[in-house]
Amino acid sequence: MSSADLNKEPHEVAAMFDGVAEKYDITNDVLSFGRTRAWRKAVVAAVDPQPGEKILDLAAGTGTSTQPFFEAGAEAIACDFSLGMLEVGKRRYPHLTFVAGDGMNLPFADNSFDAVTISFGLRNIHDTLRGLQELYRVTKPGGRLVVCEFSHPTVSAFRKVYMEYLMKALPGVAKKVSSNPDAYVYLAESIRAWPNQLELAELIGAAGWELCKWRDLTGGIVALHHAVK
Repeated sequence: MSSADLNKEPHEVAAMFDGVAEKYDITNDVLSFGRTRAWRKAVVAAVDPQPGEKILDLAAGTGTSTQPFFEAGAEAIACDFSLGMLEVGKRRYPHLTFVAGDGMNLPFADNSFDAVTISFGLRNIHDTLRGLQELYRVTKPGGRLVVCEFSHPTVSAFRKVYMEYLMKALPGVAKKVSSNPDAYVYLAESIRAWPNQLELAELIGAAGWELCKWRDLTGGIVALHHAVK
């Protein structure tokens, strides 16, 4: 499943993110009831950045997710297809390296990174499999992949409540806190259409990655997938 299934071309998705860049991080904190911070910490622990390693943070947005890798002593690259996001990020984190890039055609050489990660951005790559294959291409042999993405709650009652929030309450809240609430309507629809945990693991394997495993966060609202090249 990809953003194409929601009738939006890549440039349209990029434009949406340009429009929400300034308030993106705080809006996400509000809409997730503050859980984004815990999810980011889980990503950092899964990536396990080491001093001197070269790490690609794809769909990095404003660089908030990239900063912890820098603090760990890694050479962290923040890559995103939204120029608006990158502009905001450069102001907030002038010490980070920001690169504009398409997830289906990454501007990096083969075998460049010790680890690659993408948080809440794989859904926005027009061709998900190709995006995973590109991440595989730029990762060194033995390197690591960590994908953090919205998923399917594992308890049916909880899943029903969550879907009600996504499709009804979330767009309403977004109208009050976001500069572009339509972007969060798209967000809700893309989450609902996204593969479940096992399906994503199979897609990661189809892209060439090995030893894929995952763990659920917040009851399966988010899943953290880990694999190696």
